[in-house]
Amino acid sequence: MNKEDFVLEVKKLGIILDKDKLDKLDKFYHLLIEWNEKINLTTITMENDVYLKHFYDSLTLVKEIDLSKNITLCDVGSGAGFPGIVLKIVFPNLKIVLIDSLQKRVNYLNEIIKELELSNIHAEHFRMEDYSRMNEEKFDCITARAVANIGILTEISIKALKVNGNLIFMKANCDEELDKVSSSFNKLGVVLENINKFKLPIEDSNRTLVNLKKIKKTNEKYPRSIKDIKNDYLL
Repeated sequence: MNKEDFVLEVKKLGIILDKDKLDKLDKFYHLLIEWNEKINLTTITMENDVYLKHFYDSLTLVKEIDLSKNITLCDVGSGAGFPGIVLKIVFPNLKIVLIDSLQKRVNYLNEIIKELELSNIHAEHFRMEDYSRMNEEKFDCITARAVANIGILTEISIKALKVNGNLIFMKANCDEELDKVSSSFNKLGVVLENINKFKLPIEDSNRTLVNLKKIKKTNEKYPRSIKDIKNDYLL
């Protein structure tokens, strides 16, 4: 996906990109490639591939939530900054926290934020289950892109989500995974609001957005130890 195709395709998502946002995305791409030589961030490095598989893919979150509103968002396991950094560039109104368990990635993310002169966004070095315990009902939306099992992600994240907030997980194919974990949603205080299946343009690869809504305050025992969680949700 070249830059011209990218602009046209995100327009179909209802997103209009001005020069400043496009310039920042371009700078982000070059910083990503520069940092990728120092630490392992992504195997996808060709510009056209990054614009499709990272930038465009990150923005598909708008299929499930109105990002033009002034909401607080947490990106779990942000890694190279997807979707969090891309969302902040395109939707500067968002207040975003990026969570990653590896300090060197957190250092990278905060340096990218500084270089791009982004405000109301920062990265923190935490495991999400620990961060959730310390930040109960802080976010309107929590998302994670290609990070872990849906059951695990829900349990380690749910305490940090506000009641009536949304957990939106960005996946490829996850039908079997959903079948195995859906029985746990009730005890975690969430309902399955929507499953949005679509294909990326150009390459037609499968994508799925799993949208869970928190309908009640989470039981105090969650999140449990990560060992217990993984044992329950092992696929």
